[in-house]
Amino acid sequence: MAISARDPGRLAEAAASIGAHPVSADMSDPAGPAALVAATREALGPVDILVANAGGPRPGRFVDVDEADWDRAVQQNLLGTVRLIRAVLPGMRERRWGRIVTITSRTVREAIDGLALSNATRAGVAGVVRTLAREVAAEGVLVNNVLPGAFHTERLREIYGSDEAVAARGADAPMGRIGRPEELAAVIAFLASERASFVTGTSLLVDGGEGRVIA
Repeated sequence: MAISARDPGRLAEAAASIGAHPVSADMSDPAGPAALVAATREALGPVDILVANAGGPRPGRFVDVDEADWDRAVQQNLLGTVRLIRAVLPGMRERRWGRIVTITSRTVREAIDGLALSNATRAGVAGVVRTLAREVAAEGVLVNNVLPGAFHTERLREIYGSDEAVAARGADAPMGRIGRPEELAAVIAFLASERASFVTGTSLLVDGGEGRVIA
């Protein structure tokens, strides 16, 4: 298994903690995704499972973000994911087996105030997933999207500003808490497994019942 991130130091620490092979790459760099996949193939062999999880763009209302912010968000969150998929897809189609799981946000279903960039780019990824899933399903390549709600992550602390604010956020949730990372990982592991052999093109909400939109 390989994992990737931009910061080599933090990447090495995370890789060591789970026994993964670290490959440093920047998904906002047009050359980054292909380089990441090539380095992974060289070290570990063909890529059969891809989990694409680009970090969220900066928070802000529509009127507060400028064109440079939009460009960074599109490059990282939409085009970075597209390029990563394009890099692994030919091999999966050739072997007639593959699992692609993108991680976006519940903003795909229900826009969240103050997250204009995320609301837009995450929805774009969901559209890519739904489109591609129909094109490659008969070739044994399954493509799904996971929509996390509130989980204990640095991103949530960035949005809410403090651990106290995060705790208060959890207290207001239907389950009285926010999610644990391992709970999201279990859903992703299922979608990447043989057990999910008839699941493709879906955007699966994992938010502890918080969403109000029926879809």
